[in-house]
Amino acid sequence: MVANEKLAMLDLIVETHVGLERQGPGSAEMTLKALSFLDNLEGISRVVDLGCGTGGQTMVLAQNINGNVIGVDICPAFIDVFNDKVKKLNLEERVKGIVGTIEDLPFQKEEFDLIWSEGVIDSIGFEKGLNYWDGFLKKRGYIALTCPSWLTDERPAEIEKFWVDAVQGLGTIAHNISIMQKAGYRLVTTFTLPEECWTDNYFIPREAAEKALLEKYTGNKTVQAYIEAEKYEVELYSKYKQHYGYVFYVGQKK
Repeated sequence: MVANEKLAMLDLIVETHVGLERQGPGSAEMTLKALSFLDNLEGISRVVDLGCGTGGQTMVLAQNINGNVIGVDICPAFIDVFNDKVKKLNLEERVKGIVGTIEDLPFQKEEFDLIWSEGVIDSIGFEKGLNYWDGFLKKRGYIALTCPSWLTDERPAEIEKFWVDAVQGLGTIAHNISIMQKAGYRLVTTFTLPEECWTDNYFIPREAAEKALLEKYTGNKTVQAYIEAEKYEVELYSKYKQHYGYVFYVGQKK
Protein backbone atom coordinates (compact mmCIF):
# COMPACT_ATOMS: atom_id res chain seq x y z
CA MET A 1 0.00 0.00 0.00
CA VAL A 2 1.30 3.47 -0.90
CA ALA A 3 1.16 5.83 2.07
CA ASN A 4 0.69 9.56 1.57
CA GLU A 5 2.04 10.35 -1.92
CA LYS A 6 1.74 14.06 -1.14
CA LEU A 7 4.63 14.10 1.33
CA ALA A 8 6.84 17.13 0.82
CA MET A 9 10.64 16.85 0.79
CA LEU A 10 10.83 19.14 3.82
CA ASP A 11 8.56 16.78 5.75
CA LEU A 12 10.84 13.89 4.89
CA ILE A 13 13.95 15.80 5.92
CA VAL A 14 12.38 16.59 9.28
CA GLU A 15 11.11 13.05 9.82
CA THR A 16 14.54 11.63 8.96
CA HIS A 17 16.49 13.97 11.21
CA VAL A 18 14.26 14.59 14.23
CA GLY A 19 15.40 11.42 15.97
CA LEU A 20 19.11 11.88 15.25
CA GLU A 21 21.59 13.21 17.79
CA ARG A 22 22.96 15.54 15.11
CA GLN A 23 21.37 16.92 11.96
CA GLY A 24 24.70 17.22 10.15
CA PRO A 25 28.38 16.28 10.40
CA GLY A 26 30.01 17.00 13.77
CA SER A 27 30.81 15.58 17.19
CA ALA A 28 30.91 16.54 20.83
CA GLU A 29 34.70 16.32 20.63
CA MET A 30 34.86 18.88 17.81
CA THR A 31 32.41 21.19 19.60
CA LEU A 32 34.62 21.06 22.70
CA LYS A 33 37.75 21.56 20.61
CA ALA A 34 36.32 24.77 19.12
CA LEU A 35 35.20 25.91 22.57
CA SER A 36 38.72 25.35 23.94
CA PHE A 37 40.06 28.20 21.78
CA LEU A 38 37.89 30.79 23.55
CA ASP A 39 39.42 32.85 26.36
CA ASN A 40 37.56 33.58 29.59
CA LEU A 41 34.73 31.05 29.34
CA GLU A 42 33.65 32.17 32.81
CA GLY A 43 32.84 35.59 31.37
CA ILE A 44 30.48 34.26 28.69
CA SER A 45 27.00 35.00 29.99
CA ARG A 46 24.86 34.98 26.81
CA VAL A 47 25.14 32.39 24.03
CA VAL A 48 22.99 31.71 20.97
CA ASP A 49 23.20 28.56 18.84
CA LEU A 50 21.83 29.35 15.39
CA GLY A 51 20.35 26.40 13.49
CA CYS A 52 20.55 24.34 16.67
CA GLY A 53 18.54 21.37 15.39
CA THR A 54 17.62 19.06 18.25
CA GLY A 55 20.46 20.45 20.33
CA GLY A 56 23.25 17.88 20.09
CA GLN A 57 26.01 20.48 20.20
CA THR A 58 23.94 22.96 22.24
CA MET A 59 23.77 20.64 25.24
CA VAL A 60 27.55 20.21 25.06
CA LEU A 61 27.94 23.98 25.14
CA ALA A 62 25.49 24.38 28.01
CA GLN A 63 27.32 21.78 30.09
CA ASN A 64 30.64 23.55 29.60
CA ILE A 65 29.56 27.20 29.92
CA ASN A 66 27.87 28.74 32.94
CA GLY A 67 25.95 31.36 30.97
CA ASN A 68 22.48 31.34 29.42
CA VAL A 69 22.09 29.54 26.08
CA ILE A 70 19.36 30.02 23.47
CA GLY A 71 18.91 27.61 20.58
CA VAL A 72 17.20 28.83 17.41
CA ASP A 73 15.85 26.57 14.67
CA ILE A 74 13.21 26.98 11.97
CA CYS A 75 11.75 23.52 12.62
CA PRO A 76 9.24 23.28 15.51
CA ALA A 77 9.70 19.50 15.79
CA PHE A 78 13.44 19.97 16.38
CA ILE A 79 12.78 22.59 19.04
CA ASP A 80 10.33 20.27 20.81
CA VAL A 81 13.07 17.63 21.08
CA PHE A 82 15.58 20.32 22.08
CA ASN A 83 13.45 21.50 25.00
CA ASP A 84 12.79 17.91 26.09
CA LYS A 85 16.57 17.43 26.31
CA VAL A 86 16.84 20.63 28.35
CA LYS A 87 14.35 19.24 30.88
CA LYS A 88 16.04 15.85 31.09
CA LEU A 89 19.38 17.54 31.79
CA ASN A 90 17.81 19.93 34.35
CA LEU A 91 19.01 22.96 32.40
CA GLU A 92 15.69 24.86 32.25
CA GLU A 93 17.02 27.83 34.21
CA ARG A 94 19.76 28.54 31.66
CA VAL A 95 18.83 26.94 28.33
CA LYS A 96 15.84 27.18 26.00
CA GLY A 97 15.03 26.53 22.36
CA ILE A 98 12.89 28.83 20.25
CA VAL A 99 11.47 28.56 16.73
CA GLY A 100 12.95 31.18 14.42
CA THR A 101 14.94 31.84 11.28
CA ILE A 102 18.64 32.63 11.18
CA GLU A 103 17.89 35.44 8.71
CA ASP A 104 15.47 37.33 10.99
CA LEU A 105 16.57 37.06 14.62
CA PRO A 106 14.43 38.47 17.47
CA PHE A 107 17.34 39.71 19.59
CA GLN A 108 18.83 43.01 20.72
CA LYS A 109 21.95 44.48 19.15
CA GLU A 110 25.19 43.30 20.77
CA GLU A 111 23.25 40.92 23.03
CA PHE A 112 25.57 37.88 22.92
CA ASP A 113 29.07 37.02 24.08
CA LEU A 114 29.16 33.99 21.80
CA ILE A 115 27.36 33.07 18.57
CA TRP A 116 27.57 29.37 17.71
CA SER A 117 26.37 27.70 14.52
CA GLU A 118 27.19 24.26 13.15
CA GLY A 119 26.33 23.39 9.55
CA VAL A 120 23.83 26.16 8.75
CA ILE A 121 25.54 29.32 7.50
CA ASP A 122 26.05 27.91 3.99
CA SER A 123 22.26 27.91 3.55
CA ILE A 124 22.24 31.72 3.48
CA GLY A 125 25.84 32.36 2.42
CA PHE A 126 29.00 32.70 4.49
CA GLU A 127 29.42 36.44 3.95
CA LYS A 128 25.73 37.30 4.35
CA GLY A 129 25.44 35.27 7.53
CA LEU A 130 28.56 36.73 9.14
CA ASN A 131 27.61 40.31 8.36
CA TYR A 132 24.05 39.92 9.66
CA TRP A 133 24.90 37.95 12.80
CA ASP A 134 27.69 40.39 13.64
CA GLY A 135 25.16 42.96 14.82
CA PHE A 136 24.01 40.67 17.65
CA LEU A 137 27.53 40.04 18.98
CA LYS A 138 29.21 42.17 21.64
CA LYS A 139 32.61 43.72 20.94
CA ARG A 140 35.33 41.18 21.75
CA GLY A 141 32.64 38.47 21.52
CA TYR A 142 33.28 35.21 19.71
CA ILE A 143 31.70 33.49 16.75
CA ALA A 144 32.25 29.77 16.12
CA LEU A 145 30.72 28.01 13.14
CA THR A 146 31.13 25.14 10.72
CA CYS A 147 30.75 25.46 6.99
CA PRO A 148 31.49 23.03 4.14
CA SER A 149 34.59 24.31 2.36
CA TRP A 150 36.97 23.34 -0.42
CA LEU A 151 40.11 21.70 0.96
CA THR A 152 41.98 21.56 -2.37
CA ASP A 153 42.34 23.73 -5.45
CA GLU A 154 41.04 20.91 -7.66
CA ARG A 155 37.31 21.00 -8.45
CA PRO A 156 35.97 17.71 -9.84
CA ALA A 157 32.98 18.70 -11.96
CA GLU A 158 30.54 16.25 -10.36
CA ILE A 159 31.06 17.42 -6.78
CA GLU A 160 31.31 21.09 -7.76
CA LYS A 161 27.90 20.83 -9.47
CA PHE A 162 26.45 19.16 -6.38
CA TRP A 163 27.47 22.07 -4.12
CA VAL A 164 26.45 24.73 -6.64
CA ASP A 165 22.99 23.16 -6.82
CA ALA A 166 22.80 22.70 -3.04
CA VAL A 167 24.08 26.05 -1.71
CA GLN A 168 25.33 28.00 -4.74
CA GLY A 169 28.85 26.69 -4.25
CA LEU A 170 31.57 26.51 -1.62
CA GLY A 171 34.47 28.77 -0.73
CA THR A 172 38.01 27.76 0.12
CA ILE A 173 39.25 28.06 3.69
CA ALA A 174 41.45 31.00 2.69
CA HIS A 175 38.51 32.75 1.01
CA ASN A 176 36.28 32.30 4.04
CA ILE A 177 39.02 33.55 6.37
CA SER A 178 39.31 36.70 4.26
CA ILE A 179 35.53 37.20 4.52
CA MET A 180 35.73 36.87 8.30
CA GLN A 181 38.51 39.41 8.50
CA LYS A 182 36.71 41.89 6.24
CA ALA A 183 33.60 41.48 8.43
CA GLY A 184 35.62 42.72 11.41
CA TYR A 185 36.81 39.52 13.06
CA ARG A 186 40.21 38.45 14.29
CA LEU A 187 40.75 34.88 13.19
CA VAL A 188 41.27 32.64 16.23
CA THR A 189 41.52 29.26 14.49
CA THR A 190 40.24 26.98 11.75
CA PHE A 191 40.27 23.19 11.67
CA THR A 192 38.65 20.52 9.50
CA LEU A 193 36.23 17.98 10.96
CA PRO A 194 37.51 14.39 10.69
CA GLU A 195 35.84 11.79 8.48
CA GLU A 196 33.99 10.07 11.33
CA CYS A 197 32.02 13.28 11.90
CA TRP A 198 30.43 12.57 8.52
CA THR A 199 30.25 8.79 8.53
CA ASP A 200 29.82 7.48 12.08
CA ASN A 201 28.02 10.52 13.49
CA TYR A 202 25.77 11.46 10.59
CA PHE A 203 25.55 9.24 7.51
CA ILE A 204 25.21 5.90 9.35
CA PRO A 205 22.47 7.08 11.77
CA ARG A 206 20.73 8.86 8.90
CA GLU A 207 20.74 5.73 6.75
CA ALA A 208 19.02 3.81 9.55
CA ALA A 209 16.32 6.49 9.74
CA GLU A 210 15.91 6.39 5.96
CA LYS A 211 15.46 2.63 6.01
CA ALA A 212 12.62 3.10 8.50
CA LEU A 213 11.06 5.69 6.17
CA LEU A 214 11.11 3.29 3.25
CA GLU A 215 9.34 0.68 5.36
CA LYS A 216 6.79 3.19 6.62
CA TYR A 217 5.98 4.62 3.18
CA THR A 218 6.22 1.48 1.06
CA GLY A 219 6.08 2.27 -2.65
CA ASN A 220 5.95 6.05 -2.19
CA LYS A 221 7.74 7.63 -5.15
CA THR A 222 8.56 10.85 -3.30
CA VAL A 223 10.19 8.93 -0.48
CA GLN A 224 12.14 6.77 -2.92
CA ALA A 225 13.44 9.83 -4.79
CA TYR A 226 14.41 11.48 -1.51
CA ILE A 227 16.33 8.41 -0.33
CA GLU A 228 18.14 8.12 -3.68
CA ALA A 229 19.25 11.74 -3.44
CA GLU A 230 20.55 11.14 0.09
CA LYS A 231 22.43 8.03 -1.05
CA TYR A 232 24.00 10.06 -3.85
CA GLU A 233 25.33 12.54 -1.29
CA VAL A 234 27.00 9.69 0.61
CA GLU A 235 28.49 8.29 -2.61
CA LEU A 236 29.90 11.70 -3.51
CA TYR A 237 31.52 12.07 -0.12
CA SER A 238 33.14 8.65 -0.48
CA LYS A 239 34.52 9.60 -3.91
CA TYR A 240 35.57 13.21 -3.28
CA LYS A 241 36.12 13.65 0.49
CA GLN A 242 39.72 14.70 -0.04
CA HIS A 243 38.48 17.82 -1.86
CA TYR A 244 35.96 19.22 0.65
CA GLY A 245 34.84 18.98 4.24
CA TYR A 246 33.23 20.79 7.11
CA VAL A 247 35.56 23.35 8.62
CA PHE A 248 35.27 25.06 12.00
CA TYR A 249 35.92 28.81 11.87
CA VAL A 250 36.41 30.61 15.18
CA GLY A 251 36.74 34.40 15.26
CA GLN A 252 36.67 37.25 17.74
CA LYS A 253 34.89 40.51 17.00
CA LYS A 254 37.26 43.47 17.13
